[in-house]
Amino acid sequence: MSKDKIEIDKETSELSDVEASPGPDETVPALTAEQVEGLKIGAAKATEHWERFVRLTADFENFKKRATRERDEARKFANESLLEKLIPVLDNFDMALAAASATKEAANESLQAGIGMIYNQLRGALKDAGLEEVDASGKPFDPNWHEAVAEQESADVAEGQVLQQLRKGYKLRERLLRPATVVVAKKTTTASK
Repeated sequence: MSKDKIEIDKETSELSDVEASPGPDETVPALTAEQVEGLKIGAAKATEHWERFVRLTADFENFKKRATRERDEARKFANESLLEKLIPVLDNFDMALAAASATKEAANESLQAGIGMIYNQLRGALKDAGLEEVDASGKPFDPNWHEAVAEQESADVAEGQVLQQLRKGYKLRERLLRPATVVVAKKTTTASK
């Protein structure tokens, strides 16, 4: 690198012998072959450094865009592990509400109302954090969003449709956290004899 600097300094000192701007009556002195060669080498180095600068600038801009995109995605899905831990709580609330609604005594009604309020509050907080339910009931089976645990013959529902949802699925925005557990309908087979 220092050798390049010395060569450049040598080239500029050789060029300083040439007058900068000749007057109207003066002639431009001819450059020697060494001076022309020195100018070509200097121009090639300048072009090389310029191209390197342009590439580094483009690489840096791409890095900034990628870092911004990764930071935004990390912020968008920061609650993922928390939500995965809270989903079973929602499941337990579902089961408690189902059990409380099975018996219709006065004490159970107040218990059911209290559990319902807590459930709605928890659900609202999770929804605000980006949690969405994957509703599979009555929809075509989609292995990207549903997990089939059984097939059941059905004459009422088309083959490949979700016949029953056993457990709700959840996603964080467009990312699946837990697939909906479902029973899928299949064609009825008739026994021929």
